[in-house]
Amino acid sequence: MDDAIPSKPLAAIPIAADTATPLVRVRELALTLPSAAGPVNILRGIDLDIAHGEALGVLGPSGSGKTSLLMLLAGLERATAGTIELDGQTITSLDEDQLARMRRSRIGIVFQAFHLIPTMTALENVAVPLELAGRRDASARAARALDAVGLSHRVTHLPSRLSGGEQQRVAIARAFAPEPRLLLADEPTGNLDHATGQTVMELLFALRALHGTTLMLITHDPGLAERCDRRIRLADGKIA
Repeated sequence: MDDAIPSKPLAAIPIAADTATPLVRVRELALTLPSAAGPVNILRGIDLDIAHGEALGVLGPSGSGKTSLLMLLAGLERATAGTIELDGQTITSLDEDQLARMRRSRIGIVFQAFHLIPTMTALENVAVPLELAGRRDASARAARALDAVGLSHRVTHLPSRLSGGEQQRVAIARAFAPEPRLLLADEPTGNLDHATGQTVMELLFALRALHGTTLMLITHDPGLAERCDRRIRLADGKIA
């Protein structure tokens, strides 16, 4: 399988972050989940701004609340308290249908696991969120997204015929295809070897720069976090 950098790598364009009006504004965000031993405080009063075009690295030990923060920003988990604003809209008050529409139009997500649909080709996997958003050019846009990650020769392949690096590149193409305002990436190289992970991250940062996408990157790798404009560390559900 081919995990090489695309033959025409995308040049990273410096992003001038607009710090005056944050794309993301989080205030007093809390998440408490039940357990057999009693309530568990996952997040405890998070205040955070992420500027337009900024790349934010989020570090912290396992269990510190990093993935929970991402899930709340994506509207995939409900906050116990506090507010999240995305592009001026308070998303913590939206219902499930509104959250789904918001994700389709404004947010891209790349997980450690690739989450590709095994019975669909690479092209179909990338086209799915576009079709759900009602894009009439879903297939053409998906093909362009796959070309941008160097997989134009894999469009008809099922995930089982792709290497891990190729599957993650399909996931990245799927995340960027709708041109989201915010990209959330949770340990995107966690299931890849070091060399393949480096290739994938070069691609992710290049696409993020090309599109001017705001990025929140969760990682255990301080070297990856250093590539971001700013870094925060979570500990015990708070920003340390």
